[in-house]
Amino acid sequence: MSYTYKYPHYSVTVDCVVFALDMVEDELRILLIRRGEEPYKGMWALPGGFVQPDESLHCAAERELGEETGVRNIFLEQLYTYGEPDRDPRERVLSVAYYALVDINAYELHASSDADDAAWFSLSDLPELAFDHSEMIKCANGRLQGKIEYQPIGFELLPGKFTLRQLQKLYEIILNKTLDKRNFRKKILKMEILDELDEIEKDVTHRAARLYSFNKTRYEEKVKSGLYFEI
Repeated sequence: MSYTYKYPHYSVTVDCVVFALDMVEDELRILLIRRGEEPYKGMWALPGGFVQPDESLHCAAERELGEETGVRNIFLEQLYTYGEPDRDPRERVLSVAYYALVDINAYELHASSDADDAAWFSLSDLPELAFDHSEMIKCANGRLQGKIEYQPIGFELLPGKFTLRQLQKLYEIILNKTLDKRNFRKKILKMEILDELDEIEKDVTHRAARLYSFNKTRYEEKVKSGLYFEI
């Protein structure tokens, strides 16, 4: 038996707010694409597009991000749904926003599909964006600032091996405040979720520091035993 509905059907899109950390410039960056089609052709926007009838929201987000930027196989978390009636000049479109955190040096950008270009932009100096994508970025940044203090998501922004100085700088950039070096290191090491490596930094102008890595398995075990992650 087939069913029909008297209510109108709306289109659904997904948009991806992808954060990366630029340790050289000490700033967060956002991945944007230059639109190759109308509406807003030539303007910068978040990677995203329409959800196909046979795919889930998450699969659509992964596909669109990969097609438009070349960034694939990353953790994506659903952020918020945007549904203002006039947010898209084409028709009534609901958009489900996702956000992700990546190591900026782990991916080589390749624009394709309906994107003419893909590039990283400073969060503090973004161009005029298409649709309501500025609102999405603001929402995602607020989620990141809140969540990074009670979940170890910040490690997604770092390479697999990092120094404690780099880890502290990450938190200072995201939270936009200076942290006490001694207290920060004492707190993070006391949780015993980092592996101290038998390696030090290379090719640096300052004194080379010890490298560490995040032990996700140990973290998950400690959470089961009552560990509360807090920075």
